[in-house]
Amino acid sequence: MGTIDGRLWITFNGEIFNFIELREELAAKGHSFATRSDTEVILNAYREYGEDCVHRFNGQWAFGIWDTDRRQLFLSRDRMGVRPLFYTRTKNRFLFASEIKALLACPEVSAEIDLQGLDQIFTFWATLPPRTAFKNIWHLPPGCSLTVANGQVRVRQYWSASYMQAEQSSSDEGVLADELLHLLEDATRIRLRSDVPVGAYLSGGIDSTVTTALVRKIAQERLRSFSITFEDTEFDEKQFQDEASRFLGTQHSSISCSNSDIANVFPDVIYHAEQPVIRTAPAPMFLLSKLVHDAGFKVVLTGEGADEVLGGYDIFKEAKIRWFWGRHLESSWRPLLLRRLYPYMESLQRQPTAYRQHFFRVTAADLSSPFFSHLPRWELTARIKAFFSADVRAALSGCDDMKEIAEMLPPSYESWNYFARAEYLETKFLLPGYILSSQGDRMAMAHSVEGRYPFLDCRVVEFASKLSPKLKMKVLNQKHLLKRAVDGLIPASISRRPKQPYRAPDGKCFFGNSAPDYVPELLSRRVVEEIGLFDPTAVSALVAKFQAQRVTGIRDNMALVGVLSTQLLVHQFINQRIEA
Repeated sequence: MGTIDGRLWITFNGEIFNFIELREELAAKGHSFATRSDTEVILNAYREYGEDCVHRFNGQWAFGIWDTDRRQLFLSRDRMGVRPLFYTRTKNRFLFASEIKALLACPEVSAEIDLQGLDQIFTFWATLPPRTAFKNIWHLPPGCSLTVANGQVRVRQYWSASYMQAEQSSSDEGVLADELLHLLEDATRIRLRSDVPVGAYLSGGIDSTVTTALVRKIAQERLRSFSITFEDTEFDEKQFQDEASRFLGTQHSSISCSNSDIANVFPDVIYHAEQPVIRTAPAPMFLLSKLVHDAGFKVVLTGEGADEVLGGYDIFKEAKIRWFWGRHLESSWRPLLLRRLYPYMESLQRQPTAYRQHFFRVTAADLSSPFFSHLPRWELTARIKAFFSADVRAALSGCDDMKEIAEMLPPSYESWNYFARAEYLETKFLLPGYILSSQGDRMAMAHSVEGRYPFLDCRVVEFASKLSPKLKMKVLNQKHLLKRAVDGLIPASISRRPKQPYRAPDGKCFFGNSAPDYVPELLSRRVVEEIGLFDPTAVSALVAKFQAQRVTGIRDNMALVGVLSTQLLVHQFINQRIEA
């Protein structure tokens, strides 16, 4: 779209939810509009405020504006990184797109795995921005804008959440709960602005139940809700989904996901994710968005973001227990809290205290690490790099991912407490790099479904970032303030139920009588040797363990999914391209 005078042109993916208010503001300043779209609002906001226009947007976006007068390209990505924006440079051109495959469609752009990007995925679950899984293809970090002018590329961060908490007193709790509910209601209200019907994901947890309840309260009409159920009862939450749906009076639809379903759609998942994954959790989300699309819906509200900004993840609870134990290492009862945290991890229950201290990284050195909260997860994940081939390990010998991520930390980070640091790491890296991409936006948009996230409204995030950790996790009660804010709005049983992280069956999906043909082919010694990223002997031994049903831990599952997804990525984006 262009402005009326043809001086500014835009290509835009996403939504500006407060465009109605901005349109009125800009019209009062003399700007003319030929449409009632949010796209034209961006153009006129840029004309009025320049690059600072992004501070006025409340939404999820990736856009590029060509300024004909200045001969300048201006790119921007939303604060939380909901919408993707990739770019690369060739000898004579700067190219950008919403998908990597669009860049690879250009003959002058080479398709090659970035080994350091792969190394980062096999540690952090995602690449560190601006790196992607492909060499010389970058993604604009969340909360950043980019300008191309006179052959120069300049990236500028325009927003980042601050975690300089105010220590609220207990008497503030009711006021803060009311303020949180008011912010969530308005965040939901503006996300219901749509030319098409809006549905909701309803997983059976507190977050999606809250967003669904808020939609019902605001819209006051029967809502369509959608969910995933699993044949494997270990992962299924159907009981709570049905309970929430009855309480809220939604017209509910669900799709049952089997192990073979996950295996069958996994190649499509990797094609749309455009990077390796180490869990199969995106696959059911891919199937869920197909259900939504087939039902005739193009927009859904979801509960993503609540765990990150309001203290809901077990990793925050784990860090609190580890910190509590680390201050009195001689205690005999404090480490027992970790057993209560993970009752389903049988091997952990049997281990002595010394093992748990080593596994959970509870030493003086660990307590002083800027990454204290995430050390156990990153260390466990990094063990799957043992499957890299000798050539890959040699190529990565000089890489220091910990140093690279440390250099990305804000100057004030050192003054934050461990809880705030944990939230920052989760929100800055895992949320946009995996949750909102491989598991969220990319899986929804694979079926032309747009996810909208009230908990990631910039006002909610900024409010939450200033809360005391004691309001987010009261003792070990996660999302305490949220639960108080929505008391009576959702079923009490949903509010009280223990946190059940969203998970899906992993490695076992790819073995058995119904296993698809691509699995033994891509994991064969011959193909593993040809691609060269993994050790054929180690991969063959891993496959044999799954075939013999002798898999015992998380590491084997992450390794199998990581290796297979990487092999798929190379096959789809590099080998098939060469053959074509």
